[in-house]
Amino acid sequence: MSITKEVIFVAKEENIEELKSLLKTMVEPSQNSKGCLLYHIYQMNDKPNTFVVIESWENEAALNGHKNSAHYKHYKANFEPFTAEKYSHNLTPLS
Repeated sequence: MSITKEVIFVAKEENIEELKSLLKTMVEPSQNSKGCLLYHIYQMNDKPNTFVVIESWENEAALNGHKNSAHYKHYKANFEPFTAEKYSHNLTPLS
């Protein structure tokens, strides 16, 4: 069963560009990861300090592979100083 998540990042006002740059480094390697069905990051138009990640993985093994990748470990080691808030939701398709 696939796993789909929404992850919200709220950047500190003084660190919007730093967080944006860090998150952008995640897109291509994540999209190319084994088992990635969808990986997109959006910046909210009305709240430019807020970023939304929508990601979908074939299964738990694919998500775990992503979490063990070099690009994910780089992000995990660096996002906190730029981030005021981070939270996530698991999503279930309606169809």
